[in-house]
Amino acid sequence: MPWLRATPLHTVRLNLEPLEVRHAAEMAAVLSSPELYIFTGGEPPTEDLLDSRYRRQTIGHSPEGDAKWLNWIIYSRSTRTAVGYVQATLTVEGGALVADTAWLVTASAQHRGIATEAAGAMLAWLRAQGVISIRALIHPDHHASAHVAQRLGYVPTTITVDGESLWELPETSTPEPPTPTR
Repeated sequence: MPWLRATPLHTVRLNLEPLEVRHAAEMAAVLSSPELYIFTGGEPPTEDLLDSRYRRQTIGHSPEGDAKWLNWIIYSRSTRTAVGYVQATLTVEGGALVADTAWLVTASAQHRGIATEAAGAMLAWLRAQGVISIRALIHPDHHASAHVAQRLGYVPTTITVDGESLWELPETSTPEPPTPTR
């Protein structure tokens, strides 16, 4: 089964650019707030660490070749600055593509619907590419991320993986990015 490649995506307020190594410097600032790591652990990455990580991620697949990595940097169209990222890790289960998704928006740009808008664009793109099974792992205390998932149509399951709740997007749901309120 051929793997998908990330392509540029656009919404009313956002441009989603496929990840490139050149994004490391700008993303080091975007990811610099310690509060972003309350639920995931870790600490803000340095530019050098991101450079190294992005070199691996832009290869586009796991070393074993059993997973495809799709990553987009979220840019505000009005300010032309990076404000976060969305990502999907694709695997094949039972002959079908499965996407494990995630999103992150820098602290200063949160509570504006950016994560919902960006993730919605990614989800609509994934559905258009034929991905049926879409899911996300969300820390049970991360209410903001759970709110994004709910707005996009994800449904929590009773499954827990490494302390995080598994959410699934019903196969009949193809979210459209909501119209921004601001």
